[in-house]
Amino acid sequence: MKGKVCVFGSFNFDVVATLPRFPLPGESLVAKRSMMGPGGKGANQATAAARAGARVHYIGKVGNDEFGKTARRSLEQAGFDVLTLFVSRDAPTGNALIYVAGKNAENMIAVDPGANLTVSEQEVNQCLPALAAADLLLTQLENNLGAIEKMIDVARRNNTYIILNPAPYQPVPERLLAEVDLLTPNATEAGQMTGITVDDRSTALCAAALLHRRGAKNVIITLGIQGALLSETQGQAWIPCFPARPLDSTGAGDAFNGALAARLAAGESLREAALFAAAYAAVCVERAGAAASMPSLEETVARLNQYPDIQIEALAPTA
Repeated sequence: MKGKVCVFGSFNFDVVATLPRFPLPGESLVAKRSMMGPGGKGANQATAAARAGARVHYIGKVGNDEFGKTARRSLEQAGFDVLTLFVSRDAPTGNALIYVAGKNAENMIAVDPGANLTVSEQEVNQCLPALAAADLLLTQLENNLGAIEKMIDVARRNNTYIILNPAPYQPVPERLLAEVDLLTPNATEAGQMTGITVDDRSTALCAAALLHRRGAKNVIITLGIQGALLSETQGQAWIPCFPARPLDSTGAGDAFNGALAARLAAGESLREAALFAAAYAAVCVERAGAAASMPSLEETVARLNQYPDIQIEALAPTA
């Protein structure tokens, strides 16, 4: 059964350069290749959720410019059930400058949010029926915080399951953490939220414990090729990283979150959905681009079947 996923989040126009390594300050490097295309955490995660089998309503905002026109054309072809795309008269469409480098295809990103930061209360109010009808709300922090808070408040009143991917990091009130059902930072974001340097299992466990004390119910902290920590009320578990030949890790986190939302909305348990999301992200990083790299449900099932011995590892209770 397909679940209904409402994704509120950013659209950015991405400019990606692939390099042998990251440049030093003041240094110019010749890129191996470059590409331009649709991106933004909201649009990427919505695309992933749709390709992973969910019925998706994507809500975003762009500028009244050429990038905004490109965004609409792209999003209308993304396979969403419903698209709500607001347009700013003054702010430009968001854009991101992305470097991809190294053997693990790690990335560095600079974002100009533009219209993403101008979602008004009136525009949020127009989305209330969509939030009420959704099984799950997935959102991030690439829009103005007031709009994000209002979306989460409405979803909570309608008993909609809420995933907050706190990226890119900005401070959020503990009240907001307590309203979401699942918090999904990566290692860097978990460190920014807690002051703990997260680089392995033990530090991830410490960060998750602190986030729980601050109100978060369930937490997944992703650590790239190391895997991810799942910390929930029933205990902790380690989500493995599936084998992959990485070409571009830019969309990996968005792939994970979108696929996770799709499987949760379809009725899977958090642990089942997390394992699926790990396989989905592994397929994603083998392709260039963000939204364009999102795999299908069938491709992800094939990756799961290719590695049947890979399972979530239950962790011993911590003191």
